[in-house]
Amino acid sequence: MISYQTSKRILKKGIIKIKSESILSINSLNRVASSNIYSKFNYPSSDNAAFDGYAISSNDTKNINKNKSKAFKIIGSIAAGKKPFKKRIKKFEAVEIMTGGIIPNGFDTIIPIEQINFYPNNKTRKFILIDRKISKYNHIRFAGSDYKKNELIIKKNTIILPNQILALKTLGIKNINVKKKINILFFSTGNEISNGDTIPNWKVRNSNSHYIKNLNVNFLFNFKNGGILRDNDEKVFKLKIRKMLNSKTDIIVTSGAVSAGKYDFIPNVIKTFRLSNYFKSVAIRPGKPVLFAKFKGKQKAIFGLPGNPMSSAACFRFFVYPYISSLLNLSDERPIQAVLKNNFVKKKNFTRFAKSKINTTKNGKIEVEILKGQESFRIKSFIKSNIWTLLPAGKSKFKKGEIVDCFFSNYSNQSLI
Repeated sequence: MISYQTSKRILKKGIIKIKSESILSINSLNRVASSNIYSKFNYPSSDNAAFDGYAISSNDTKNINKNKSKAFKIIGSIAAGKKPFKKRIKKFEAVEIMTGGIIPNGFDTIIPIEQINFYPNNKTRKFILIDRKISKYNHIRFAGSDYKKNELIIKKNTIILPNQILALKTLGIKNINVKKKINILFFSTGNEISNGDTIPNWKVRNSNSHYIKNLNVNFLFNFKNGGILRDNDEKVFKLKIRKMLNSKTDIIVTSGAVSAGKYDFIPNVIKTFRLSNYFKSVAIRPGKPVLFAKFKGKQKAIFGLPGNPMSSAACFRFFVYPYISSLLNLSDERPIQAVLKNNFVKKKNFTRFAKSKINTTKNGKIEVEILKGQESFRIKSFIKSNIWTLLPAGKSKFKKGEIVDCFFSNYSNQSLI
């Protein structure tokens, strides 16, 4: 049995290569950019109005004051989306302009509509009256003031989120290069596993496959259900692996049959193949029997997760997902650090993944409570939880008030903080 830290180092060494592909930017949610993305245009593309108002030349107001006001003739109106105004501008002229309208040549400042006095009156608007000096560049959005042409928008190895899709679409980026989604083939194992809704008391409903399937969007993979392997399906599993080695599947994940029982055939079958970067059994709770191997000479890998629901969920979260993250060149997740609300005791030499509930106090402090019911078969505490607390090996007692590391259960920390 190895330590959790050692298992993480083996996972880092057992990397398989994932290629890139070009996709429409509007379809890139939760994909990983495989190259830097640059703006093709200035944004805004032209100087435009930040307010509804009237555009004038600030130079025309340099000698104006309350004792020497001036009427500026209104020569037209410019709406957002209208072609640029091309009339020749004369001195003491103004143009009505709406937010987003292109600033005509000859004008360099805008007076908001709320500050305008009209002549002869509000109904008959032929002139605007100005009785003060107006400074240059008021309420103007300058071309390229947000993004300049060739400016970096998104760095490579970034998970694309909705706000970034908004930027890509705004800046005219139609296609982007992203890492291909990792293809996972999942097998449940055991004679006791059933897909039925009504089952006898010696059967167990198939839940692990559905849980992992529904993580696929948040954890960046495609999911294919390979079905249930029964207790005597060693030869079937061996054939499934051989087929997988020549398919588009990147990773096989199994649930159950990975420990040391009479029907736990997963490790024995896997060992019949040429492997590298192998481990089985890690000093963790829940999930000690977890297995990993890379197929030697192939860009394929396999995980054997324990069958108990919480063991399977924890091992996917702390073994399979970090491995996926490495394949996509994402940076290591940073834990959320929280103040422990209650005492907790664990085995000293084991790393513990504890079902927990995190919240923010009235004064903004982040607190986490380790819930009762930490056994690997208990799902009630998992329903109540919203985060895993990771308690490292080398220490047994964790006291109220200590700072501990936390990881979201159903989302990566990368996508939320």
